[in-house]
Amino acid sequence: MKRIVLLALLAMALPLASFASSSVDFTNSGGVLSGSSAGMTLTGSELIAVNGLGGLGLVTGALGGVSFSTGSLISGGSLQMGGSFNGGGNFTITGNGNLGIPDTTIFTGSFTGPVTWTLITLANGTHNYTLTGSITGTWYTGSTVDGATVQLTINTGKGYFNGSTNISSGDTNIVVPEPGTLGLLGTGLIGLAATLHRKFKA
Repeated sequence: MKRIVLLALLAMALPLASFASSSVDFTNSGGVLSGSSAGMTLTGSELIAVNGLGGLGLVTGALGGVSFSTGSLISGGSLQMGGSFNGGGNFTITGNGNLGIPDTTIFTGSFTGPVTWTLITLANGTHNYTLTGSITGTWYTGSTVDGATVQLTINTGKGYFNGSTNISSGDTNIVVPEPGTLGLLGTGLIGLAATLHRKFKA
């Protein structure tokens, strides 16, 4: 009977563990975004801010790099007027060891679905483009994680994207498990089990 009660408590607590997560935010700047009907590729973009990684809070500076490639352009869209690209490709965030950021590949993965390429015409007739998509992959601790990215190009003036432009800035948000929260949950369960064991034994 005692074992059944303990197993029931554990079974009720485990689903809570799956909600123990937080997000880490990465900001990149600069780099060249190149594109053709085969896909879009970002190279040379610098990681300039990280918020929420390993309890560090907001860290700014030269922290690493961000690069990616998408799948091919989906028919019906265009590089100049906007459209969608197939998922796949790759997405990588690397740290360089500065200011407590790990000196390793922090995230490596790919786009999970269509990547949206949007033309934004401003009131003065000039153009910006944004590239947005969902990503999934492996965190530097080995966990599988998910996230999303938004990349903003520099203003292209009254012309249109011609196959290559610079990135103004980008933001990538990754949802990661919280080991500390899971540890607290485990400690609480052990304490609860010990209390119940003593009560049933008495």
